[in-house]
Amino acid sequence: MIIADDEALLRQGLAALLATTDVDVVATVGDAQSLTDAVETLNPDAVLVDIGMPELNGIEAARQIKRVLPQTKVLFVTQVEDRAYARAAFQAEASAYLLKQSVGSELAIAVREALAGRFYLSASLGGMLDGRFNPERSPAAVIAEKLTPRQREVLQLVAEGKTGKDIAATLGISVKTVEFHRNGIMQELGLRSIAELTRYAIEHGIVRK
Repeated sequence: MIIADDEALLRQGLAALLATTDVDVVATVGDAQSLTDAVETLNPDAVLVDIGMPELNGIEAARQIKRVLPQTKVLFVTQVEDRAYARAAFQAEASAYLLKQSVGSELAIAVREALAGRFYLSASLGGMLDGRFNPERSPAAVIAEKLTPRQREVLQLVAEGKTGKDIAATLGISVKTVEFHRNGIMQELGLRSIAELTRYAIEHGIVRK
């Protein structure tokens, strides 16, 4: 297994947890680009990856990994308790979405499920599901497809004409996160432009004309 996280202490902690299992850690890296390079060289059975990493985010890294080595299992270990991110992770063919605060009790289970060809979602995220969780099927199809509160905030600000930088400052998030949410909203609603987002927001009472 390869561990990818931009925090060295977390990489060490994850490696220590895995040392108590029969999983061998063959490498640890601090960014997603190094992860994709290491995967091509080492051909691991699985990778543990954070979503928010420098330059290339974990979800895009997962897509690249699965294109090159579709048999490699991708497990996300993240602090992000967001429906849109979880759905995007499983749409990128992830096998698990695990919260960092639950890693001590759930990591070994998640790894075991992933290596067995099943799926895992942190127990505390069950409220995201619109239906029952089935470890034999990707949760992407049953993660509720309504807009999250954060997405509604971003949608409102986009419809009000705010720039990505302005939205990031208002919500205390990064511009990249704003872009992620905006793209997720467009995909969720089947819209293709800012004008269509604005019209949707007006029609649904999110902003006024």
